[in-house]
Amino acid sequence: MDDYNQFVEKIRKKTGIDLSLYKEAQMKRRLTSLRDKRNFKTFNDYFESMTKDQELFEEFLQRMTINVSEFFRNPQRWDVLETVILPRLMKESSKLKVWSAACSTGEEPYSLVMLLRKYLSDRQFDVTATDLDQSILDRAIKGFYPERSIKDVPKDMLTKYFHIDKMGYKVTDDVKNQIRFRRHNLLADSYDKGFDLIVCRNVMIYFTEQAKEEIYMNFSRALKPGGVLFVGSTEQIFNPQRFGLEAEQTFFYKKIKEV
Repeated sequence: MDDYNQFVEKIRKKTGIDLSLYKEAQMKRRLTSLRDKRNFKTFNDYFESMTKDQELFEEFLQRMTINVSEFFRNPQRWDVLETVILPRLMKESSKLKVWSAACSTGEEPYSLVMLLRKYLSDRQFDVTATDLDQSILDRAIKGFYPERSIKDVPKDMLTKYFHIDKMGYKVTDDVKNQIRFRRHNLLADSYDKGFDLIVCRNVMIYFTEQAKEEIYMNFSRALKPGGVLFVGSTEQIFNPQRFGLEAEQTFFYKKIKEV
């Protein structure tokens, strides 16, 4: 077993994170760059130092996760969510249970709360946001963003839900308080059940086909009948029926049967 694959196995045993389920060329390139930047000659040396240095380990977690996000990313898709998907879900459920999976720095779950508040009281919906990386979740909980992150936020929401200063934009506490942030590994941890809506966008492209199938199956089982999985604009699911889903709109998949 070569140096990199030994590293993959050690990471799996230490953290439960299975790097072999990510596309190898991308992951290996990303981690080799990080190892070289920290002046380690081998992955074994890098791993040994990581076990003794928490900051080095946190940096590794941040590098292997993808943290590019913004509020209301791809606004046309959010329009479909607002005008087509949510009206049906609100008719079928008195309280919406929503999950923003692999939520990165929090723009997505905060966008969800802002949108849901247009139509529902705070008691009528529940939002959970998860990510693999605790340091990224900590940033999400702080809710502070640069101007580039808020370019697609409608003006009325920007005024209502953000404190603005010279440094950037901070989400108001009433929005923050609507979200439960917690750490979750899509490839290893158990999934909660009974969701009306699961949003997981622009993450699956980094997984192998085997890992994708496992995650899509778990998402389907986590949805209630009629619940919807909202995916990214490069992540169309081919043959969704195998996961008990059908396309309701482009990039929105409705659960039609148990799997």
